[in-house]
Amino acid sequence: MIKLLMVQPENREIKRFRRFQFNNFSQLTIPYLAAFVDEQHYHITLVDEYCHRVPYKKHFDLVCITVNTPNAPHCYDMSAKFRQAGAKVVMGGPHATLLPNEVQKHCDHLLVGEGEIIWPQFLADFQNSTAQTRYHSQTPPSLKNLPLPRWDLLKRRPMMKGAVIATRGCPYHCRYCNLKQIYHPSYRMRPISDVVGEIQAMPSKFFVFWDDNLFANAAYAKSLLRALAPLKRRWAAQATLSDCADEELLSLARAAGCLYLFIGLESFSEQSLNDAGKDMNRIADYQAIISSIHRHGIMVQAGIVFGFDSDTADVFDATLAACEKLGIDGATVSLLTPFPKTPIYEQLKTEERLLADDWSRYNSKTAVAFVPKNMSAEELWGGYNRFRKRFYTLGSFVRRIRVSRTNVATNFIINLGYRLGI
Repeated sequence: MIKLLMVQPENREIKRFRRFQFNNFSQLTIPYLAAFVDEQHYHITLVDEYCHRVPYKKHFDLVCITVNTPNAPHCYDMSAKFRQAGAKVVMGGPHATLLPNEVQKHCDHLLVGEGEIIWPQFLADFQNSTAQTRYHSQTPPSLKNLPLPRWDLLKRRPMMKGAVIATRGCPYHCRYCNLKQIYHPSYRMRPISDVVGEIQAMPSKFFVFWDDNLFANAAYAKSLLRALAPLKRRWAAQATLSDCADEELLSLARAAGCLYLFIGLESFSEQSLNDAGKDMNRIADYQAIISSIHRHGIMVQAGIVFGFDSDTADVFDATLAACEKLGIDGATVSLLTPFPKTPIYEQLKTEERLLADDWSRYNSKTAVAFVPKNMSAEELWGGYNRFRKRFYTLGSFVRRIRVSRTNVATNFIINLGYRLGI
């Protein structure tokens, strides 16, 4: 029996950043990949480092680590420890797909791209002692008949195990986003019956869609929402603002149990949206669409990014005022981060504005990774932190809820969760 350890890593800075938040759902990657493992030949141990310690003192034959960019240095250290103890290490994930030659130096086997085909192939080869050094996803995997994630193997996350995908990819081309470099280019959808069956199998009444853009195909989304309604579940998802202009879609979403939508507003500046390549967002439409979402009883969790080239030192106060005027229920606030292979990364690298090669600084939350154009890095960092603290004060919540008037008790709990995180 091959002893397999599968790790969802979390570096210290982000773990510290999130440690008091109680509204964090588990990542889907490792429980999902565990579902492909043949337990007749492998004994699986799952670790979510957000709430588990990595068992360095135990013996494993194979260690699987999914690597995203800010966790890369931490993952390399983890790999070195296990390899020194005699284990083989296989790495995959976003960073491995973006910079495979770098990641290859820190593992025995590398999976590049989407894993549905190459992960089972690697497991079979490893079992037969014929595993290759590198596997590359050549064609877009089908999303039909996907196995159910092994949430049963993930301990100590009883309240936050509900995560599912219905689609993969995004039709848009934002300049700071690396989805186009990570996934095959096609936008794909799972059979609705498969999605509904997986949600029915979840023990929790609450879940989250981890899709990057659930409403990108309106016809599919409406059919899915009609199928979800009888389940009487409560959920959240990510969507693009322009797709939420569809009143029928919002009505179906609410009837299907949607509590809130994460919407990447990013900025209240037209020039900043141009910098972001976010031409589907129109500031003139913000109020009407957000008001419509609220009328349907759905909260808006806005994605906001600071640091675009047209941002000046007054952007933080202006953004807070705009959020309060629109009744934005919650905000996921980030520092602009030039992830490798994205257009913004290439621009800043050409302009010699990258501050460090330390990928741990590229986490969007705890460090500025580049030289801003119209303010100093210190001003960007200070303004970002000041905005977060002010947005999640009781006074700001009262001003916003007077406009939103949506799910007041749940809204308060979510805001409190973020406040505790700050």
